[in-house]
Amino acid sequence: MSIQHFAPGEVINIRPYGDNFEEATSETLIRESHIEVFRFILKAGKTTPEHTAAGAMTMQCIEGEVELDLAGDKRTLQAHNLVYLSAGAAHTVKALADTTLLITILLERE
Repeated sequence: MSIQHFAPGEVINIRPYGDNFEEATSETLIRESHIEVFRFILKAGKTTPEHTAAGAMTMQCIEGEVELDLAGDKRTLQAHNLVYLSAGAAHTVKALADTTLLITILLERE
């Protein structure tokens, strides 16, 4: 069975989970050949392994706070912050608090 994603024109609620964070789950919202948008949930203290995206991307912090590590260049994203990463930018993300991120990737798939 294929995973259902939101259709073009469909309104998607990206509100913070707040007090309901324990119910939060990561999910892909939009998946097309040229773009992918997903909500990424990272609990306080968790860190992603170093990775690269399949294209240029934005990372928007909906709630919480993360430390973004770009090859040793660390910066903090808090709620209402947005960062752009070039295609191929290796990075890790560490949650300093329970965090919801909205990730948009402009895909460079062949």
